[in-house]
Amino acid sequence: MASNVKLTFLGTGGSWPAIGRSLPAIALQIDDIFNLLDCGEGTQKQIMKSQLSFMKIDNVFITHFHGDHFLGLLGLIQSMSFNSRERPLNIYGPRGAFRMISNALNVGYFTLGYEIVIHELMPEETYDFGKFKVRTHQNDHPVPCIAYSFEEPDFPKIDLDKVLKIGFPRNRLEELREKGLVVINGRSFSIDDVSSGMRRGRKIVYSGDTRPKEDMKEFAKDADVFIHDTTTDSSLEPKVNEFGHTSSKQAAEIAKAAKVGRFYLFHYSPRVDNLEKLLSEAREIFPQSFLSRELLEYEVPVRR
Repeated sequence: MASNVKLTFLGTGGSWPAIGRSLPAIALQIDDIFNLLDCGEGTQKQIMKSQLSFMKIDNVFITHFHGDHFLGLLGLIQSMSFNSRERPLNIYGPRGAFRMISNALNVGYFTLGYEIVIHELMPEETYDFGKFKVRTHQNDHPVPCIAYSFEEPDFPKIDLDKVLKIGFPRNRLEELREKGLVVINGRSFSIDDVSSGMRRGRKIVYSGDTRPKEDMKEFAKDADVFIHDTTTDSSLEPKVNEFGHTSSKQAAEIAKAAKVGRFYLFHYSPRVDNLEKLLSEAREIFPQSFLSRELLEYEVPVRR
């Protein structure tokens, strides 16, 4: 069980940067684990504007290898090395990740002072990270591209009345929740002794770039937070779909069908000046739609 799950939108645009709109990058903190979702050009500068530290990044998840989603990696990696990073950095991506990232690491002259561990992930798989699991999903885009679902495991709901009744020390509740059984002074305590049912873990889904997909509704089902490609408004749907993207209206329809808690519009075309038009269109379909904005933070509440 994670205590804190927090999102920070670092860049929300697509294709090329615009004034006040950097390229795709999202920080997802799960307690002390710092996950970076995509790393567009200028991501490290956006991190410096936030309360985060790029030196604390544990994992980087790249949705695909179009330049606007990963060209910030090289500068970030070099800056970490200049600042004496020693622990490994894990980079995850779809098919082609080994070749793309290895090529990037051979650009220019610099000394890498720590290990880069590259992982190629397959779509429709689940990967265990301890405090959370990552599920992947095949997108509909001109190049290999995967969506990510970050899922906290379900966990027992603690009943404090039961805790007090059996005299279990409250400072060891997390240990009991984790192990399921704790022995104190020869007496065994089970998680069943202090729990009353299960609480569903939190779920954050990030689509990356994709045309609208019917099976995205199932992949994002019941997500607390759903972040989906909304490159333009619906007036440009034939063209935006042709290039492998989704309109705000189409993404809102997916959010509604998936019954998500909160939907964030993301990956705005640099040709789109009026984001309120995208938001208005989305809210007509799904009222819990919100604009992602640079350095916007959102703490994902525990499900009650």
